[in-house]
Amino acid sequence: MENNKIAVGLDIGTTKIVAMIGRKNEYNKIEVVGIGKAKSLGVKRGVVSNITQTIQSIQQAVDEAESVSGLKIEEVVVGIAGQHIRSLHHSDYITRNNADEVIDELDIENLVNQVHKLVMLPGEEIIHVLPQEFKVDSQADIKEPIGMYGGRLEANFHVVVGQVSSIRNIGRCVKSAGLGLSDVTLEPLASASAVLSLEEKEAGVALIDIGGGTTDLAIFKDGIIRHTAVIPFGGNVITDDIKEGCSIIEKQAELLKIKFGSAWPGENKETEIVSIPGLRGREPKEITLKNLSKIIHARVQEIIEQVYLEIKNYGHETAKGKLIAGIVLTGGGAQLKHLRQLVEYITGMDARIGFPNEHLAGDSDDLLSSPSFATAVGLLMEGLERETKQEEPEEEVVEEVEENTSTEDEIEQPQEEEPKKVKKKKSFFEKFTEGLKDFLDNAE
Repeated sequence: MENNKIAVGLDIGTTKIVAMIGRKNEYNKIEVVGIGKAKSLGVKRGVVSNITQTIQSIQQAVDEAESVSGLKIEEVVVGIAGQHIRSLHHSDYITRNNADEVIDELDIENLVNQVHKLVMLPGEEIIHVLPQEFKVDSQADIKEPIGMYGGRLEANFHVVVGQVSSIRNIGRCVKSAGLGLSDVTLEPLASASAVLSLEEKEAGVALIDIGGGTTDLAIFKDGIIRHTAVIPFGGNVITDDIKEGCSIIEKQAELLKIKFGSAWPGENKETEIVSIPGLRGREPKEITLKNLSKIIHARVQEIIEQVYLEIKNYGHETAKGKLIAGIVLTGGGAQLKHLRQLVEYITGMDARIGFPNEHLAGDSDDLLSSPSFATAVGLLMEGLERETKQEEPEEEVVEEVEENTSTEDEIEQPQEEEPKKVKKKKSFFEKFTEGLKDFLDNAE
């Protein structure tokens, strides 16, 4: 981009595709200069099912964002989600050759690389390796082992795994739409960046992002991501249930859900009726709001119970894993009336709706602070973070190399590790993004 302070987040969802262009203002807040939306036609449950339609939807969203901002989009930060994403916990260790030297970034890199060699199911690939706590010799619960002495370095890892073909399909769609891939990130992590505070991540919080096709879960505790999961149900299944239960078309079911839908059936009286125009030459249909909210309640309850099962599997009911900050709901589905109350009732945990407005400039459009744009704002934040990071490390690396040429051999090794540290800290996704770019280039 001409102005390297500008970044673009591209949220490829099941119901909509959003391209968001933004930059940071003098107060370090995000100023959105252009946004484009398009109906997502080729994506089912977060997975691309029709390449041609997805490319058209991406181009439509990008064109709209370009015309609003007057800028040309070249590279985007894309989110990965979908029902193929799963996570697992893994412990691994390395034995260091020299216990008399302090642990450095290279040791951690070796340990992470060892986890990347784990054998996965056919067609799956590790896309994210997140260290939890480290253990040096017999000393446990270490957050930062660099600079410590020890012979054996051990760590617990949160490993995110995805279907290679699904991820490559998203990359292919982005590339075919004439865009470069500057970064790939996990959508629950992007949403978390946009709506969670550092205090919540420290205290323990579960982020539930209810999208059109999937519900994403990300659990944080002690400032570290502890668990991620993707449940293959979202707002679309609620719409489908209304469509079937009331014998109406999908468009009418979606409108009914947005305008009159409620997750709590107790509040509607039997006498509250909404009339739906009949199809060509047919009588209008009368639907009671009580019946509508019963249909919504049944499906929403199922989604929340599945999410709560994941939260319990993580260990929320143990003293060590208790999520003090409760639940934060975001995504388009979080706008459903009385959803927060139902979540609190089923889980017994405090809940709030997560709006991404904390990171946006004060004069931003109210529409942008809607929970349905949380992922797009998070991806944009990721892109801007990358832009600022890319400027500093380059200079640092050059300086270190110049110093190394004029120093003794024995000082060379520690000096070399500093650049590695900077590179590694950028993102565990970097190698994967590079591999994806190579694959797409070779597939031409």
